[in-house]
Formats: sequence, C-alpha cells, structure tokens
Amino acid sequence: MVFSLVELADLVVMIAAVAFIFKDSVRMPAKHDEQYDPLADFAKPRFDFEGFRTAVFVAGPAIALHELGHKMVALAAGIPAVFHANYLWLAVGVALKAVNSPFIFFVPGFVTHAAASPAASLLIGFAGPAVNLGLWLGSAAVVKWKKGLNSRALHILHMTGQINMFLFIFNMIPFPPFDGYTVFASLLRIAGVAL
Repeated sequence: MVFSLVELADLVVMIAAVAFIFKDSVRMPAKHDEQYDPLADFAKPRFDFEGFRTAVFVAGPAIALHELGHKMVALAAGIPAVFHANYLWLAVGVALKAVNSPFIFFVPGFVTHAAASPAASLLIGFAGPAVNLGLWLGSAAVVKWKKGLNSRALHILHMTGQINMFLFIFNMIPFPPFDGYTVFASLLRIAGVAL
C-alpha cells in the first residue's frame, strides 16, 4: 500500500489547516452592486466558507503535492518513506491566523525516509520544489493563453501560480531545514566535499 490510513488522515488534516490559514489570501474577487455596504459586510463575524473552499483547491494541492513528490520519488528509488502532518506547526499557523497575525510561519508536513545515497537524496530533496515549479509554470502558461476560461478559473490559476512560485523559491533556500539545503548538501556529497 502506497499510503497508510494514518497518512491519508494526516493529509486531510494538513489540507484543512492550510485552507484555513490561506482562506483570506485566495478569496475570489467580490462582486458589488449599488446596494453594497462594505462596513456592514465587514462587521459580520462569520467563517468564510467560499475562501476556505478556494484555498482547498489552490493552497491545499500546492503543499500536499509538494510533500507527496518527496514520498513518491523516494518510493520510486526503493526507499521506504512516510508522510506526516506536522501537527505542532500546523497548530502554530492556525493560532497565528486566528489572532490575525500579520506574519504567519508554519511547516505543514514532512516526509521521513530511510537513508539514501547522495544521488537519491538529491532527487528526493528536489522532488517537492520541482512539483511546485511545474505547477507554477503550468498555471502561468494556462493563464497566459486563457482560451475559454472564465474569471473564476483564471483567478484560481493565477493564485495557484503565485503560491507555487513562493513555495518553490522559499523551499530552495540552501539552509537547514529547507529542501534547498538537502539539494545543496547532496551535490556537495556527490562532488566528494565533506560537510
């Protein structure tokens, strides 16, 4: 079995927490009519289900597919790997969002795997950012050609591109614990340079 029930449950929890954290960032543009009162709308305390749903389809896949990229490449190399939701850091991210912090930092999940050769470690480390790179460039290309797409689809694709661009660049930072460090360290090990 590629995924255990625990991994699937972790994936659902991670996507729900990420959607909650990003729900206000990926919100669809509001449609206003002449009767619209922004202060009345602002004063209503309510959960933004539309923003949550949009975030499930935009931010959820960006982060989930990133982590699953690591897992699938490890498995393809014959290396056992397990996905984990990072409950502590997800709780930190949700708490920061709940108090409307202007800065939110969290680590939604990670993949553990058995020891790997430098070449396999390089491929596993780059797999997650590579998924984000593909989603970023793919969504940007579709937005550029935008044939037959409605405004909702264009907005979702644009936000998908933005989130995946950020995740690619952020994760390629060559310092621990980022994927960029794993890639950099693996390249040095392949070249015979001791760390």
